[in-house]
Formats: sequence, structure tokens, C-alpha cells
Amino acid sequence: MSKTLQNRPTGAEQIHWRLEDLYAGLDDPRLGEDMDWAASEATAFARDYRPGLVNLSGNGLAGAMERLEAIRQRLGRVGSYRYLSYVTHSDQSVYGAALQAYEEAATAIQNQLVFFDIAWNQIPDIRAEGLLAAPELARWQHLLRHWRVYRDHLRSESEEQILAEKRVTGRALWERLFDETFTEMRFPLRGRALSEQEVLALLSNPDRELRHDAAEAMTKGLEGRLHTLTTCFNAVLGDKAIDDRLRHYPHWLAERNLGNEISDAMVAALEGAVVGRYPLVARYYRLKGRLLGISPLLDYDRYAPLPGGERHYSWADCQRIVLQAFTDFSPEMGAIGQQFFARGWIDAALAPGKRGGAFAHPVTPDVHPYLMVNYTGTVRDVMTVAHELGHGIHQFLAREQGYLNADTPLTTAETASVFGEMLTFERLMREEADPRHRLALLCGKIEDTFATVFRQMAMHRFETAMHQARRQEGELSKERLAELWMQTQREQFGDSVELRQGYRWWWSYIPHFISSPGYVYAYAFGELLTLALIQRYRSDPQGFVPRYTEMLRLGGARAPAEVVGVTGVDLEAPEIWEGALDYLQGMVDEAERLAEALQ
Repeated sequence: MSKTLQNRPTGAEQIHWRLEDLYAGLDDPRLGEDMDWAASEATAFARDYRPGLVNLSGNGLAGAMERLEAIRQRLGRVGSYRYLSYVTHSDQSVYGAALQAYEEAATAIQNQLVFFDIAWNQIPDIRAEGLLAAPELARWQHLLRHWRVYRDHLRSESEEQILAEKRVTGRALWERLFDETFTEMRFPLRGRALSEQEVLALLSNPDRELRHDAAEAMTKGLEGRLHTLTTCFNAVLGDKAIDDRLRHYPHWLAERNLGNEISDAMVAALEGAVVGRYPLVARYYRLKGRLLGISPLLDYDRYAPLPGGERHYSWADCQRIVLQAFTDFSPEMGAIGQQFFARGWIDAALAPGKRGGAFAHPVTPDVHPYLMVNYTGTVRDVMTVAHELGHGIHQFLAREQGYLNADTPLTTAETASVFGEMLTFERLMREEADPRHRLALLCGKIEDTFATVFRQMAMHRFETAMHQARRQEGELSKERLAELWMQTQREQFGDSVELRQGYRWWWSYIPHFISSPGYVYAYAFGELLTLALIQRYRSDPQGFVPRYTEMLRLGGARAPAEVVGVTGVDLEAPEIWEGALDYLQGMVDEAERLAEALQ
């Protein structure tokens, strides 16, 4: 067995979350009791409000919202437990079966509540605005007003119920098949069978031959499952097309933009600004090619560490660095972050059956968020922990808004996570005296930021092309998907990176395309918004911190522009994107200066 493939111990091997804060175990009787309660309350809610929602006073509507929130929160608690249990045991059928049973039962309960959205949207505007002016509804004003933007896209109650029921055994199962396919897949490499997460981690290895072998192993693994993966993609693409047609959405991204509370024009402006700076990507990777002494730079070289710049971080190192970064910014946030590490709210170990990637799950306001990462000790892993902890702190602070108001649209959901990464990066840079390591840290941050802004925008453009092609051409072959993928990937690199033939299949492992269509542009939005916030922070550190904390506390209780406006940043100003992209250009300028000084 090659030593280069052996994971160095990090201290994270036994870091598993403690889900007992939710329920004692898979068979905890409270799981069934909470579902029974939610079902009973939903029946009572429909009985009490179906006949006369239109005649409710402001106080009466506030009472209905409180009851609705209580039902959905109880369902959310059970669902969170079932999902979190599943993602760390997805190779065991009992967990998948339990999650599926929950989804089916929860859908039946939610279907009793569908009438409320429809009835609220049928109330005339004058009457609705009169209700929203009632002081008792101040807490719910933004949410109720936002729900009305879906008025033209809701179907009848019976049709909505059918669509919800079919999703559980339709698109949801395709998503599950996709996840379970990658969970059980193994990629043979140098005598070992690696998980998806393990083989992708090797793309950051300093050994170029090993990076090549890892990329080849990934490609071969994907090729062996392309039939299944292409079918999953086509099923989700087709399902989305049908939903959009039935709901009269004008284009594939319209529903996502409504949910994000962002206009089509703002998304187009973001895309135009990012694509207009693609030459900056090529400029950076030409620099990296020179630093690595590699020409041409291949796709598996993009995340290679610079010579002499590698560092290994134990779990204890990671905890110290990340928490100190948050504490330096805000002692309150540092104290919240400490709880995640001390109270078992993080699952960090690599383990069989555990899903790849990382996420933060808000759970419900009466409990606390949970974080999942797969920690191997790289600087990128440290940044991932900082990213997810930023989400977790945001979710923790927003709990005070209640279950329905705490959730943020994707446009602002990525802000706290990216901000946490920037704080941690700056902490690492302050601690690092070696100029080679400083250059390596800076290049790593540039690459991560480019991945969030430019790579995600390239993936957004692929996703747009994919959805449009599916609607115009019918079912797409793996070759057609590969063609769209390579076209949109090459745009960002120009002549700076050569994409191998095998890279054409790498669209097939991106989970967001399956689970969250239209999601990925939010990464670019959040990253650039965060750079604008960082600039504001540097201009007024003391004044910014309380305003930023207030922004996080607001959650989704107000519109994104209003939430971000608390910090003094105008979300609708067209120059916001160019200013943030100028900041990125400044990072590349600094990398070039550091590189020149080391020559």
C-alpha cells in the first residue's frame, strides 16, 4: 500500500455529532408521537381555517400563523433527525427506509395545509395589505407578502396535493439514488478502493503523478456509472420542465429567483460581471503554471499546493485557528462557535457510509444547528470548517426569528459562511511569517474564491444550457451533456488550463444539479457580497461588527436588500459586483508581487 495514499491522523477520526439532542435513537417513541401530534394539529388547523380564512382579522391571521409554524417546526425536527442520521449511514438500508417513510408521512400532513397558501393568495390585494398593516402581523409581514409572489404559479388544492405526493416517489427518489450511488462507489487507486471524497482530496496532493492517477481513477469510476447518472440527470431535468410548465414559470430559473427574492435582471448583471472577468482566471493560472513549473497546466493541477507551501493541520489546530478568527472579530460569535466543538454539533470524521462534501443544517429553533465536514487536515479543510461554522453561527443567531422566518434566501445564505472563511484566511496569514507559505496561503485563497465565483458561474452557465437543451431537444445523451460541460468550463480558463478528454464526464458528480436546481449562482453572489462587506468592515471595524451581527440575526424576516442594508451595503447598486471583482484582482496582483519577490 502506498504511503502517499494513507490519510495522516488529524484527531478528527472520532469527531461525530450527538443527535441525542434531537431524539434518543431511530426507535425513539417521541419520533412517532411528534408525527402523530403534527398530523392531528394539521387536521384541526384545516378544520378551523379552511372555511373562513378570508374573513380573519389581523389578530386571527397571526394566531393561524403561529399554529402553522408550530406544525411545520415539529415536522422539521423529525425530518432533521431522519436526514442527519441518513447522511452518515446512507449505506444502511434502515436509515434510507426511515427517511423515506418520514417523507411520505410528512407530505400527507403538509397536504392538509396546502389550502392555506392558496387561500391567502386568493385574497384581493387591498384586503391583504389591510391585514398586513395590523400590528399583530408585524412579525409575519415580510413572509406573508413574499408568499404572494407565487400567486400566478400555484395550482388548485387537489393539483398541489398530487404534485407533492408524486414528488416523494418521483424526483426525490432520483435524488436519493444519485446520493446512494456515490456513497457506495469506490475508486480503485494504487491497491486501494477510495471513496469519492478521498479520491477528490488527492487532487490537492503535491505529487503530480498521484494527482494524475487520482483524476484518472475518478474518471474511470464516473464512466462506469454514466448510464445511471445520466438517467438521474434526465429525470430531474424532465421533472423540472414539467413543474415549470404546469406552474407557468417563464424560464427554468424563474422559480429559484423568486425564492431568492432577486430579479432576473440582477442575476443577469451578476453573470455578466463575472463572465466579463474570466481573463483574470486565465491570468492567475498562467502564474500558477510558472510557479509549479508545469506547462501546460492540466485540470488536475489546479489545486496543487505550491512547492514548500504544504501544511498539515490537526483537528485541534483547526479548532484553535477558526475559533480565534471568529473571536477576534466578535467574542459573541467566538463563544457561539465554541459550542459547536464542545457540545458535539459537528461530524468531522471520514467514515464508511458517510456522504461526501460538507453542509450546515439549521434543524429547528428549539434545538441548534449541526455541521457536517469530512476532515483530512488540509488548509482547504480548515477553510471548509470555517465556512460551515459561519453558516452555523448565522443559523444559531437567526433562531430568534422563529422557524418560518429564520431561513434565509440563497442570495444571503452564503454570506456568513464566506465571511467566516475570510476571517480565518486573514488569521492564517497573520500567523505565517515564511514568505513561501504566505504565497501558498494566498494562492490557496485565490483558488477557493475563484472556485466559488468563477467555477460556480461556469457551472451555472452549464446548468442553464443543460435545462434549455433538455426542453428543446428532449432527453440528453451523456455525450451531449459532456459537450455542454466542456464548452462552459473552457470559457473561464482560456488557454491557461488544458482540460483532458476524461474531464468531460465530471459534470456527473455535482450534487447541486440534482438536489437544488438553480442553486449555484448563489455561491458567486454570496462570495462577491462578502467581499463588499469585508471592504466595509475594514473601513469601520468597530461600527461594522454590531451591524453585521444584526444582519445575521434578522435571518429571512426581511427582504435581502433590507437585511444587507443594515450593514450600509446597497445590494441593488450595480457597482457592487465590479468593486468586489476589483478586490479579487487585487489578490492576484499581490500574488504576482510575492512570487516576483521570491524569485
